[in-house]
Amino acid sequence: MTPETIEAYGVRLRPDRLTDVTDMAAACADPLTQRFLPGLPDPYTEESARWWITEGAPAAWATGGAAYTIADPATDRLIGAAGLSHPVAERGQAEIGYWVAPWARGRGVATAATRALAEAAFAAGTVRLELLSQEENAASQRVALAAGFRHEGVRRSVGQGRDGRHDLAVWVRLADDPPGPTARLLPDLPEGRLTDGVVTLRRLGPADAEALYRLHTLPEVVANRVPPVAPDRESIERRCRLAESHWLAGRSADLAILDAATGAVAGGCALVYDEPATGQGMLGYSLLPEARGRGLAARAVGLVAAWAFDVGLARLWAGTRPENAASQRVLAKAGFRREGLLRGRLPGPDGTRTDSVVFGLLSTDRTR
Repeated sequence: MTPETIEAYGVRLRPDRLTDVTDMAAACADPLTQRFLPGLPDPYTEESARWWITEGAPAAWATGGAAYTIADPATDRLIGAAGLSHPVAERGQAEIGYWVAPWARGRGVATAATRALAEAAFAAGTVRLELLSQEENAASQRVALAAGFRHEGVRRSVGQGRDGRHDLAVWVRLADDPPGPTARLLPDLPEGRLTDGVVTLRRLGPADAEALYRLHTLPEVVANRVPPVAPDRESIERRCRLAESHWLAGRSADLAILDAATGAVAGGCALVYDEPATGQGMLGYSLLPEARGRGLAARAVGLVAAWAFDVGLARLWAGTRPENAASQRVLAKAGFRREGLLRGRLPGPDGTRTDSVVFGLLSTDRTR
């Protein structure tokens, strides 16, 4: 069992009190809290808060978990909540969770509380802590990284929301993991973007769905997809919504290519970290018709390649169909070298197979 009160990293974790009812009700009725904690009553009233304090929290403790109010040490006012649930004694495992009141967000409260509670749980004998987050909740996943949790995968359809079931990203910390934040495979872009004054790249977001859908349903772009099938609108919207989550997990850096002069979306570029163990990533890119013929693709590829090498990748590769001379010119202009032909590597239309010409670029190529 964890202590009754924990004070560390500038926060206090203490038992809930009936004097917290008003603040708890206001915090749990907040739209953002409701969005990412769909199990809360809606509407959340003071009666809901009173039930949690007198029945819900004691039940959590009685079943081997924990339920704390996060309080400001200076005033003892409620600024959030944190707890342990779903204990599995034979595995030494529990699930950690939290929420932060609107008046305390942006102050590192969630990270501080998660670190403090995790340390207390490990000191009490817990071996493994899981932090589950909706994939769209990038803020929560940033907390997981800052608190030393590592991405372990996605648990499909394990979450139950008001609109049905959904996937949850799984972040895990073990008792013997090193202290401090988890180092990211793919850090954020410097100041949120890359630019050379002609082309700008930034992380893909929900607002880019319309342009990306138009791009990836063009016949010439579909022909180069794997497999060569046009995506539906829902899959493109999901890709845009989850781009930050995939970036935080170190899976891919999905980017919008912009005309630096106008800010208009010109295309897309993705760095997929396909072999972290060897320091290798794969690059893909495409432009809208109105942006072609101006050298924007080669500029974008060059910017992404330079950033990738700066953050620790050692090798980049890209593949094109043998007849895609335009894409091969882009890669050559960006410094990639042709390395060979892989016969029948990609699925083609109607059950056929398609060859792929492979190009590579090493971090050391920049110094030669």
